[in-house]
Amino acid sequence: QVQLVESGGGLVQPGGSLRLSCAASGSIFSVNVMVWYRQAPGKQRELVAGITGGGGTDYADSVKGRFTISRDNAKNTAYLQMTSLKPEDTAVYYCNARGLIAPLGVRPYDSWGQGTRVTVSS
Repeated sequence: QVQLVESGGGLVQPGGSLRLSCAASGSIFSVNVMVWYRQAPGKQRELVAGITGGGGTDYADSVKGRFTISRDNAKNTAYLQMTSLKPEDTAVYYCNARGLIAPLGVRPYDSWGQGTRVTVSS
């Protein structure tokens, strides 16, 4: 199966920047879609940004212009570059990846990471 590990979270001051990473490993034939979600205390999980294998991206309105999602297909890794961070960005950020399982590239997977915590505070 496919496992995801998020990293890069931490404490940052308002207006600061942080880069999250999501590394996929395991029986990977392809990683076709990678999506960042977040869940703040007492709130439902929400989509933050997604990227397709072809490089198409989508963002939540609340982060447009501040966050950038990218991927390194050779490393099976997605990134979320966060700038101009606000206290309302505080949440646990989760990575989701969908693709095909090796070696045949026929069976699909839908995997989640354990989350990485981002705290924006003075």
